[in-house]
Amino acid sequence: MEPAANTAAKPIRCIVKLGGAAITCKNELETINEENLKVVSSQLRQAMISGSCHGMDWSKRPGSLEIPSVIDDFNDQEVTDSKKFIIVHGAGSFGHFQASKSGVHKGDLSRPLVKAGFVATRISVTSLNLEIVRALAREGIPSIGMSPFACGWSTCERNIAVADVSTVAKAIDTGFIPVLHGDAVLDSSQDCTILSGDVIIRHLAAQLKPDYVVFLTDVLGVYDRPPTEPDAVLLREIAVREDGSWFVLKPELKDMNKQVEITVAAHDTTGGMVTKISEAAMIAKHAIDVYIVKGATDYSLRALQGELKENIPDDWLGTVIRLVK
Repeated sequence: MEPAANTAAKPIRCIVKLGGAAITCKNELETINEENLKVVSSQLRQAMISGSCHGMDWSKRPGSLEIPSVIDDFNDQEVTDSKKFIIVHGAGSFGHFQASKSGVHKGDLSRPLVKAGFVATRISVTSLNLEIVRALAREGIPSIGMSPFACGWSTCERNIAVADVSTVAKAIDTGFIPVLHGDAVLDSSQDCTILSGDVIIRHLAAQLKPDYVVFLTDVLGVYDRPPTEPDAVLLREIAVREDGSWFVLKPELKDMNKQVEITVAAHDTTGGMVTKISEAAMIAKHAIDVYIVKGATDYSLRALQGELKENIPDDWLGTVIRLVK
């Protein structure tokens, strides 16, 4: 049973999912896609903050002899029109390898391999979290890394059981941008499991009611089959009913009974595209629009800025998932 809703005092504009495939090199172990992360961080700043801002990463970089320079001419005037965002990121090439090799998602901490894998998974995902927080901070975004395990979140039979969002809401109200991530957590029925970023977003959206949710991925959106296939069709709009069931609205598919086909990478322990659509539909049924779009593109910037709330422009490419009116 989920706790009662906690609401931030100031309305949340957007929850963003940084897909692991968009910000890491998925087939290279623990490798960040530095270029994409830099562009996405810049786009997030443009969507969140009006006016100039100063970098907030004052740490010495590993292997660098440079002494960090701290800007001392901070203007005490409050930044105007700073919008409230929450960021949740996937693991990509961080964490999945450690989790799948040790079976963390299956539980049983009495097994030494699972316990070691739990530790190894958390080392990996929290190191990625730190690098994402750094990238956002360099853009002047006051980001704070928040791990579900450290926040006391836990599951029962792999479903969220305890996940108090009051710390997240408090951080937002104080002017910070929380950055959460998929994590290894304790589970009351099987000792431990993996809590995916998509499930975290669904929970946060239900509790904090953002205006819209953006999933940044490595492809243009959701396709009717694996996007690498030559006849793959981009699904422009998916309509969701109040019970969470969904159907493709645009384009009209010739075979309306055809299920969306998916591919799941062998080491992905949190499910593939149909899981993601289902999670997105569970958000959209609360009348919260969901946009799935390729990160680090003009399309992602427009989605983050909230340009799609009314009509979907013809020159915008991505997938919109929204409640049937």
